Amino acid sequence: MIDIGINLSHDSFDHDRATVIAAAQAAGVKKFIVTGTSLSLQSAIDALLVEYPTLLRATAGVHPHHAIELADPNLSPAHHTQALAELKAWALAPTVVAVGECGLDYYRMFQDKNVQIHCFEKQIELSIEINKPLFCHVRDAHEDFMACLKGAGRAIKVVVHCFTGSEAELEAYLSAGFYIGITGWVCDERRGTHMLNYISKIPDDRLMIETDAPYLLPRTLAPKPSSRRNEPRFLGEIARVVAIARQQSLEKLIEVTQNTSLAFFGLEDI
Repeated sequence: MIDIGINLSHDSFDHDRATVIAAAQAAGVKKFIVTGTSLSLQSAIDALLVEYPTLLRATAGVHPHHAIELADPNLSPAHHTQALAELKAWALAPTVVAVGECGLDYYRMFQDKNVQIHCFEKQIELSIEINKPLFCHVRDAHEDFMACLKGAGRAIKVVVHCFTGSEAELEAYLSAGFYIGITGWVCDERRGTHMLNYISKIPDDRLMIETDAPYLLPRTLAPKPSSRRNEPRFLGEIARVVAIARQQSLEKLIEVTQNTSLAFFGLEDI
């Protein structure tokens, strides 16, 4: 399996990161893509890539919660130009396989809408310029999200990471040629299981799986872990739930998501 989205630089892993990685490998996770969400994380993520050169790859981006890094209206254009140059240099690294996590989040609204949109548009442009896929976040912002990407057309590959949307939103993303990342959100009976009714609409060659650890611990795990921290070793539980909803064998689901991930991110075979 390939975990296409894990926040491995998160401080909750600082005391046992090597153990977490080893447990995930024992559970069948063969590759991890470490999510870059802020310029401030680059050095920590780069250090992980050096420590695990064959196991890890990364994305490089600015999450909408940190959008002022690229679009702070109180700072000069020169500052924004420098920040974007830093992001570009990071994204060009051969161990970085996508631009992002970037997008729009109107649920938390930690940043002004216009700031989020400007930050997102800059990263769309960067993705096109350097010809690397776009790793996207969207929550309660579907229309603006689609409007931002409309100009790019199919010039870039887009994955909607941690998809949590409606059936109509899924159909719009698929019609636009986007790929879909599924997390333990679908294992949460309080808010995500409705997605199981239409998850089979995602073609095999557009579907990927991810933990988004340490967030979104699958609530279907039995027995339940003593900690609420999600880990990459639980990726198989997400695969199991998704496979049942799609009426596929677990082996088939793992095969198709692995192949899709390899192709989307341009990863070497595992």
